[in-house]
Amino acid sequence: MNDSGEGAEQAARPKRTDARRNKETLLDAAAAVFVMSGVEAPVRDIAAKAGVGMGTIYRHFPTRADLIIAVYRHQVEACAEAGPALLATSATPHAALEQWINLFVDFLVTKHGLASVLQSDNAGFETLHSYFLDRLVPVCTQLLDAAAASGEIRSDLEAYALMRGVGNLCIGADNDPRYDARPLVELLVAGLRRTH
Repeated sequence: MNDSGEGAEQAARPKRTDARRNKETLLDAAAAVFVMSGVEAPVRDIAAKAGVGMGTIYRHFPTRADLIIAVYRHQVEACAEAGPALLATSATPHAALEQWINLFVDFLVTKHGLASVLQSDNAGFETLHSYFLDRLVPVCTQLLDAAAASGEIRSDLEAYALMRGVGNLCIGADNDPRYDARPLVELLVAGLRRTH
């Protein structure tokens, strides 16, 4: 085996890492713009927020639907990865659950706008919704189980029901500036605590 092939492989690795990081930066920027201005926001706003040219966005995401789906999946992954990280770094499992629910609320506010655009493609929307449930229900279950095992919350709670309840509280938060779901979600999470 010659060294030139190995060197080329090592040179390609940092390039792929940079490309992945740039794509994540772009998706984070798109999500932030979608939250502020809706999913119909101009691509130039997303490009400016990400610090890239519009051509870069179109190279990665030829259509707005491609970008919306990528943002949706990116946010699901970020929320899924946050659960175990929060459990490892939070003072208590209940604190980790509270922080994760806050991230979930952020995601849901964006998701409602994304979902309304994606629902015109029913099959595609159902696939994304299944992906959302498959990735996030187990994470929420892990957080609930840890908080129940520590004695902080009741042990008879189901992740899907909690997520559905939080989701219902968030409906309308994306298009009514007078409504903030967070205080109600905080009450819901506080109500999970065991009474001694």
